Amino acid sequence: MIEKRKNDHIEICLSKDVNAGHNYWDDMDLVHRALPEVDFDDMDLSAELFGVRLNAPIIISGMTGGTEFGRKINENLAVAAEKLGIGMGVGSQRAGLENTELFSTYSVVKEHRIPLLIGNIGAPQLINQKKRKGITDREIERLFLMIDADILAVHLNYLQEAVQPEGDLMAEGVLDALRTLSRRFPVIVKETGAGISRSVALKLKRAGVMGIDVGGLSGTSFSAVEYYRALEQGHEEKASLGKLYWNWGIPTPASIIEASVGLPIIATGGIRNGLDVAKALVLGASAAGIARRLLKPATESSDAVIRELENIMKELKVAMFLLGARNVHALRNSRFVVHGELRDWFEQTEV
Repeated sequence: MIEKRKNDHIEICLSKDVNAGHNYWDDMDLVHRALPEVDFDDMDLSAELFGVRLNAPIIISGMTGGTEFGRKINENLAVAAEKLGIGMGVGSQRAGLENTELFSTYSVVKEHRIPLLIGNIGAPQLINQKKRKGITDREIERLFLMIDADILAVHLNYLQEAVQPEGDLMAEGVLDALRTLSRRFPVIVKETGAGISRSVALKLKRAGVMGIDVGGLSGTSFSAVEYYRALEQGHEEKASLGKLYWNWGIPTPASIIEASVGLPIIATGGIRNGLDVAKALVLGASAAGIARRLLKPATESSDAVIRELENIMKELKVAMFLLGARNVHALRNSRFVVHGELRDWFEQTEV
């Protein structure tokens, strides 16, 4: 059941239009600096995240695992992450816990020396439910060992769960569970397309998490993904919900501002190129998470993923040059303007 659902997600993302109705990165422009006063070849893309040095402030966002197709994707992504010296996450590891035959679809990444590996488990798995108990410390340790993870991402995907035919809607007690988990393991929290508000970010900080992946609205809508799945399964009510909430959430650029509470931020959601990465860093993110642009290349070969990422890194370098930012940290001094729908969000953002 889980394996089919994961395959469905991959196939739908590859073949259907699942983008949010508006990419809010298009509502942000960076102010050109005609005198950069730095040589292009001297630009430094390196960044530090959770105490780890990366060759670029880029994370390959967790996409999959739990299927043989997912194994191939994870392997190709892992080769690229090792070669380019950037971070990588995997998709939810729940399937690997429940079925040892699927373990290798995640553990394949262990064969590569990736500077920062991020594990993944869903928030509902942390709490006791009617039919199963919350995940144990031993199982958490298995998640880390499965991929030799440096840190574990607990993903919040309640929008997706709410419109999914087999969605898990248990949420009471997650914050307490995160607080307990963060005392024992290095943990970040990751949204999956609907963003993180300031009030939630503050609660997460008090709970002791090490960082936040805002996973905002702008890119892939998992409500849209579930819309297509529900249609295929004949769940008209769920399909209607998926369509209604297709564009629900906090735009990624606005969520970066909202979630700036003193923790490292990964900006995921609608990042299409190096210019979008630069915009995220200008707003205060420590790194940008990229998924959709890398998915199709990852189904082809590791070389295809490497080429795509090298293009993104070059695009970022050009943006830094045109802003006169010698290094990633200097990007935060860059000027920007917002317009359109994003401006409305910025004007009402909690600060």
